[in-house]
Amino acid sequence: MKRLLSLVVISSLFFTPLASAAPKKPVVKSLKLLTVVSNIDEFAGLVTSGKTIIVYGNKADKSFAKALDLTGKELWNIELDKASPSIATAATVDSSGVIWLAGSTSLARVTPAPSPSVSALNPDKTIPVADIFSADLDAFSLWSLNPTTQSLAQYTLQLSSPVLINAIAVDKSGITAVGSSGTIINADLTGKIAQPIAVGTELTVFESVVKSADGSMTVVGSSGETLGGKKLAGKVDGIIIRVSKAGKLLTVVRSSAPKASRNWLSATNSLLLGGEVVTGVKVESAVTKFSSAYAPSWTYRFASAGKTYTASSTYAFFQSKGAITQLANWAPKSAQGLLLSFDAKGVITAGYSAPTEQKDVLGLYLSKDLGLLCITSSAETVSVFTLN
Repeated sequence: MKRLLSLVVISSLFFTPLASAAPKKPVVKSLKLLTVVSNIDEFAGLVTSGKTIIVYGNKADKSFAKALDLTGKELWNIELDKASPSIATAATVDSSGVIWLAGSTSLARVTPAPSPSVSALNPDKTIPVADIFSADLDAFSLWSLNPTTQSLAQYTLQLSSPVLINAIAVDKSGITAVGSSGTIINADLTGKIAQPIAVGTELTVFESVVKSADGSMTVVGSSGETLGGKKLAGKVDGIIIRVSKAGKLLTVVRSSAPKASRNWLSATNSLLLGGEVVTGVKVESAVTKFSSAYAPSWTYRFASAGKTYTASSTYAFFQSKGAITQLANWAPKSAQGLLLSFDAKGVITAGYSAPTEQKDVLGLYLSKDLGLLCITSSAETVSVFTLN
């Protein structure tokens, strides 16, 4: 009996280390190129309709939307505003498949005659929207586009000053667009636009919006001023605000670091946020999962080039600039696009890299039919990558 007990104890000691061994670190795999969709100097963003990619952007002082198949072949191309200069800067798709685009236009002047000597709007090919946004574009523009019939309707609202729209969201209650100068603009599904809601001044910029079933919304971005009684803590703070259906500011949460400039660039319906932290010359990507009460559940910071995009409750995409200890084989020599996957507890479960010639990350889009789309740019073109 004693001998049997000794064997059991020895067996337990022998097998315990194997049972509690640390899980293997994920090995970074390569993203798969789906297609090239645009020149960098014309691209603003993309959505999908079935297995068709809809790219929207700006060429000279005209905005457009075009449809591409998965080989990159153009199926159709539509000028969004034939009467006036305009830019399209955000888009989303409603439950019926209608594409809603938002941007800016001018109600005071018509488009000038084209000139053969017009030079490129964005010679450095880095920030096309910022380069063409001007004080003349002082009206909000909303377009509805049926991707099947290409029928297009435009709705406008004159503003007291120009607003650069950064994001748009839609649900059965209507449409919400957010942007510079702490601006929130709501519209119903018939295109009737309400007067803008101003939260702060030009020191506040909204980058993303999530609509809730009760009509309220969560808006994220950055602010260099006091909002809702919450004072500035860093140089610029990342902010999360909740606004009621009636436009009342309900909650303000500031994400700050001493002597740092922070922002939240993206937010998902599950409140997975991606943003940037700049402290002196040090630049990091912040990825944080928040609860419905805006309490952080888990968070990471990674050395990066800054911009960080999130999708679902699972994915973050950024230009990584350093080793990540949770990955088995990741130590880039220069900034390189990296997609990370997380589980519900924030454990990194997978990593996927973009080719080194892709110099920037431009977005992350979750398509019902195409899956996760990682949008990047090289020196000249915009490409879409998928998981292997």
